[in-house]
Amino acid sequence: MRKSLHSRKHRELISALKAARKAAGLTQVEVAKRLGRPQSFVAKLEACERRLDVIEFAELCRLYGRSTSSVLMPLGL
Repeated sequence: MRKSLHSRKHRELISALKAARKAAGLTQVEVAKRLGRPQSFVAKLEACERRLDVIEFAELCRLYGRSTSSVLMPLGL
């Protein structure tokens, strides 16, 4: 089994989160500030250089005004 960091589904999930961030009108810097993390944290997530855990996923969805299911369902996850 391929690691999720390099899978097609992982890339699709990250792409959906990036689109949700942009639709919410937020920059990487704004998201990082709200999370209390450096901007590089968000940049590495969006570049698929870092794994995303379920807690981080839920927090990002909340920041973007999206439910976790609204992000996952279109991906078939």
